[in-house]
Amino acid sequence: MLVLSRKKGETIMIGDQIEVKVISVEGDQVKLGILAPESVKVHRSEVFEAIQQQNKEALASSVDALKQFKLKQ
Repeated sequence: MLVLSRKKGETIMIGDQIEVKVISVEGDQVKLGILAPESVKVHRSEVFEAIQQQNKEALASSVDALKQFKLKQ
């Protein structure tokens, strides 16, 4: 893991298309601004994990539906 120190208003670049800027620091909370192409999905980790879980559940129910469909034939 790369650890960087940045102050309010400073940025880091990820590759040549993603810019992360420190917007504010208030106590133990840091607000970041992320500038990225629309094709790059940016989520908070808890949202990303929820999406992954929903995808797994959807896949499992699709497989179950296919198995039941196959049994009926």
